[in-house]
Amino acid sequence: MSPNAIRRAEADAPGLAPARVPGLAGTWLNFWFTPAPAEPLAVVRMLTATLGLLLAWSYAGDLQTWFGPQGMIPVETARQWRPAFGVSLFDLAATSSAVTASFATLVVVFILLGVGFMTQAAAIVAAVLWASLLHRGPMLAGPADDCLAVLLWCVALGPSGQVWSVDRLLADRLGHGPAQPTVRACIAVGLLQVHAAAIAAAGLLSQLKGDVWWDGTAAWWLAGRADSRLVDLTAAFTGSEYLMNLVTHAITGFEAVFAAGLWFTATQTPLARAGLVAWPLIGLVAGEPLWGFAMGIFCVPLAGRGLFTARAA
Repeated sequence: MSPNAIRRAEADAPGLAPARVPGLAGTWLNFWFTPAPAEPLAVVRMLTATLGLLLAWSYAGDLQTWFGPQGMIPVETARQWRPAFGVSLFDLAATSSAVTASFATLVVVFILLGVGFMTQAAAIVAAVLWASLLHRGPMLAGPADDCLAVLLWCVALGPSGQVWSVDRLLADRLGHGPAQPTVRACIAVGLLQVHAAAIAAAGLLSQLKGDVWWDGTAAWWLAGRADSRLVDLTAAFTGSEYLMNLVTHAITGFEAVFAAGLWFTATQTPLARAGLVAWPLIGLVAGEPLWGFAMGIFCVPLAGRGLFTARAA
């Protein structure tokens, strides 16, 4: 069965779940093209908008210091740090008021995305403006910033405003029918899964290059960074080498199991649900709580897949 055939089946019987395609080729088609409900993406949309507002708040206090006319990062310096294809709409903001207005627009768009008003347009504009902000100061971007960029494009791709949104309320008032499972939702969730596994695998490979992750002392070095830590665990790790080793190896072990286990039906949902707790905790230990929050967002559609599917049926 081709993707076009699946789409025709969805259109002919939108309320029915299509038959799964058997075989190796069918695994690929089922992963990307089986119509899926919009509810998981609606949750991802709201959490992504919340993450966007939190990260925007972290930029707000030093906005003019970094990006103003006399800021520490001139446009030419930012261009030298960007990849060859990188562009930024914030380059056009040549005055303090223009920088403030551009940033305020981004904040407003995040709010619109969170409440689900003009969701598709808001998601695309938010993704473009956020990428522009990161390209305006690429040396400032952290792991949470990069994760947000990925989340925004996944939200923009899928029908995240079909449910639990102002758009849904307006559609109900106009007498439109309820939201149905779509291929776009399946593709968006599939991309979230691919990126979640890839980020976990990349983090693991990066860590295993350092001796501290092999000898078990990495957790102490993470906790010892007073400039970024939110929880001081140095006393506990100093008092117990076993605890320090346990935390260090638990982080790498979870990342390895998570990156591989997302691809197996039996382990996908349990690991995704564990990730809702584990990633924020890892973020706290690493001094990157918003990154941990972002990784938890990637887990949402997979953690609630059975629940959302049952509701849609």
